[in-house]
This record gives sequence, C-alpha cells and structure tokens, in this order.
Amino acid sequence: MPESNAKASSRPSRRAYLLITLFAFALVLLPFLFWYDTWFGRRLTDAQIEKYLRPDDKPRRAQQALVQIGERMSRGDPGARQWYPRIIALASHPAAEMRMTAAWIMGQDPRHAAFREPLHRLFADRSALVRRNASLALAAFGDPAGRVELRAMLRSHVLESPRDGTVKYRLKAGDYVNPGTLVARVGGAELRAELPGELRRRLQPDGARVAPGAPLAEFSPDDAHAWEALRALYLVGGRDDLEEVQRWARGGPKGSEKLRRQSEATARRIASRSP
Repeated sequence: MPESNAKASSRPSRRAYLLITLFAFALVLLPFLFWYDTWFGRRLTDAQIEKYLRPDDKPRRAQQALVQIGERMSRGDPGARQWYPRIIALASHPAAEMRMTAAWIMGQDPRHAAFREPLHRLFADRSALVRRNASLALAAFGDPAGRVELRAMLRSHVLESPRDGTVKYRLKAGDYVNPGTLVARVGGAELRAELPGELRRRLQPDGARVAPGAPLAEFSPDDAHAWEALRALYLVGGRDDLEEVQRWARGGPKGSEKLRRQSEATARRIASRSP
C-alpha cells in the first residue's frame, strides 16, 4: 500500500471528529445544566415556583422555590401570600431539610397568624436544626416558646454514641464541622455532626469501647447560630436568659466583636424589661 494512503487511513474519520466534539461539548454542557437547574440564585417565575412546590417534584427544587418565596416575603411582596398554604403543608414534609426551610420562611412574615401553630409543632421536631429555625421564627412573632432552644444555641453541644462498639475518630480538636460531617465510627456505624461548630475535645480515647449514649465529642457553638440566637433573645428574652447572654458580652467562647456588641444590646434590652 502506498505511504500516502496508509497515512490517510490512519486519520480519524469525519464521524469520529464529530463524536469527539459532541462528547467534549457534553462535558461542558451537562455540569452547566445541573448547576443552572439547582442554583438557588436563579430567579424563578410564578409558574416555576408553583411547579417546584408540587409534592412529586424534587426536594431541592422545592427548597429553591421556598427560598425565593422568602425573599419576596422579606420585600413585602403581597404576591407571596398565594403560596402560604403550601409553606404550611411543607412544614410536615418527611425530609428535615424541607421542614427546616419551611420554618425559616414562616418567620419572614410574623403578621401571618396561621404560621404559629405549625411553628409550635416544629419546635418539638426531632431535628435540632428544625427546632432552631422554628424557635427563631417564633421569636419574630414575639413568641417566647423557643427560649430553651435559643439558649442551647449559645452553648456547646455534645455528640453521643448511637450504639455500642469501638470508637474510631475521624477528626481532631480544632476541626470545624458542618451538618453531615463524619466525626467518628462506632462499631462500623457512622457518626455524623448534626450541628455546625468546632470540635473542642474528644470525650473518649480513640479505640475505646463505648456504650449507647456515651458522650463522644464536645463542639463549640457556631458564631452565626449564636448571633441569630442573641438577636432572637433581644425580642423575647427573659431574666433567666440574662446570664447566658452576658457570658457572650464578656467575650464568649471566641471573643467575636460582632457577637459581643449584639450580646450587650440584648442584655440591656432584657434588663430593661419588667421582671
């Protein structure tokens, strides 16, 4: 075979070039479409919000719709009221992420009395994040029912063993966790953080045998959660909250200036109220 023909036959065909180009295009396009479809900053139309809030749609889309409804509520948009019954319905959703978002959104309109009953139910939720958002929302209504949870947001929290077994830590003191971060394994079961915060100390030796309910790790309160709690206690705090608030006025766990200023303002507000 002539050399020129051999070289020509070794080149990719036009169809191969086309397939390679389409594959490269897909590598760029598909991640973009996924990002565009799930990015919460993308403005939704009323029709899209209505579609995303359907029970058979994806939970993440419903969250995106709720966030944008909340933005409209915070701007005083009366058109957001059309979805209030859907927000209340989502407060009973089986996914904690949905209940958490619904609780936060209901706090954006403290004039709507129908939100209070579902918020009181969420205050007793099994998820700590749901309880916290419900407590903050109730404070916006001037309802002090969530004060116990608000004080808990100002304190460190302890993660306990879910079962018996040998504990193997994945983190060290000083590591920061978000909800879902793997903290340790106990007898092969994963132990993940439910709340954000910094790991202050391990409460068991690595490799120790532990029983169910044994304290395993202590975490500091998250700054953002503490700040929200102090703002809420400014509205509904009582005398029995004052000591916890003043602890942050003295510097708190980390001495944040923003937190110190807020705690001082909250302490003054509580002290000014009648006993």
